[in-house]
Amino acid sequence: MTTHPSLLVLGGTGQTGQHFTRLALEAGHRVRVLARTPGKLRSTHPELEVVQGSVDGDLDLDALLDGIDAVVIMLGNAAAQRERQVNTTFVRLLVPAMRRAGTRRLLYQAGGLSAAPGTRLPLVLRLVRNTIARSYIGQHEDNEAVMRYLDQDARDIEWMVHRAGIGSDGPSKGELRRSSSRISIGTFVDCASYNLRTLLDDSAVHTADGSTYRRR
Repeated sequence: MTTHPSLLVLGGTGQTGQHFTRLALEAGHRVRVLARTPGKLRSTHPELEVVQGSVDGDLDLDALLDGIDAVVIMLGNAAAQRERQVNTTFVRLLVPAMRRAGTRRLLYQAGGLSAAPGTRLPLVLRLVRNTIARSYIGQHEDNEAVMRYLDQDARDIEWMVHRAGIGSDGPSKGELRRSSSRISIGTFVDCASYNLRTLLDDSAVHTADGSTYRRR
């Protein structure tokens, strides 16, 4: 992966996405953001291109991926995902378009309460998922369906999944590190910074790990 790949960002107007877009531009990346409402995007930059549209709309994916090296997905719509698997439907269209365009890398941000393929969540996380986070069950199931599809049918793509424990829009609490066993509640900016670092990390390809703050 090159040091400054051109990025397509989906979810760039969201809480983590706003930070990710800003950090990517500051790091020297060319960024194309797909946004249902472009006016929500706070970043401005000569290397920023904003395309109006939605993943559940009629998209020209070939045009959207033109000149793009890597795709970053930070999408979540709990209300819509209660009814249907929005992200899975889109990713199943995106991956063939990535193959056509020669776009090699994909980072997908899921939630920490979504289990990686072939695994079960620890008991405490299962309890949280089935009680206080039950209203988000459709989102978790959609994330898991995306991960299964990537694992079973898209191994030729350099995908990685961040199972993020996102908490608040407070200041940075430190640097998140990849972990297969622990998940910390991270701030939006720390999750965004982690996503950008992980996207460039060849060792993260075909992983679906969580992230945790370094223990002091």
